[in-house]
Amino acid sequence: MFTVGILTVSDKGWRGERQDRSGEVIRETISQIDVRIINYDIVPDEKELIAQKLIKWADEDGVDVIITTGGTGLSPRDVTPEATLSVVDRVVPGFAETMRAESLKKTPMAMLSRAVVGARGSCLIINLPGSPKAVRECLEPVIPALSHAVETLKGQASECASAD
Repeated sequence: MFTVGILTVSDKGWRGERQDRSGEVIRETISQIDVRIINYDIVPDEKELIAQKLIKWADEDGVDVIITTGGTGLSPRDVTPEATLSVVDRVVPGFAETMRAESLKKTPMAMLSRAVVGARGSCLIINLPGSPKAVRECLEPVIPALSHAVETLKGQASECASAD
């Protein structure tokens, strides 16, 4: 089991003008595996606020995986990738590449996603798009690798390669 934080990045959601359906989809989708959601919040599309929340959850709260939703597109207020890149130690491109590849099977708009994935210490931070449909499409294909990623970041993983 590992711990999860869900961070929704949305001006309208933060102001209470929109229900956070994407955060709900993350909660539903991630419940397929043995996790405990310990943090949840909605913040506006402000780089510093996003970065502060990521740092607090990773460093102070000890969250194993932070999953963000929203702010990954081309809108001038979309700054989630920049906030994430400002706080991670290492980028983990395979996750974002997989998410975009799977989404491209359904829509050419997937190539507009600027979502990134990275590690801050032993915490994995995953950016997802803001729409509930895109959240499910992007999160489902990476779920099989999450437990191993967390174990590896914590120095607890066995070999990645199969014994064959």
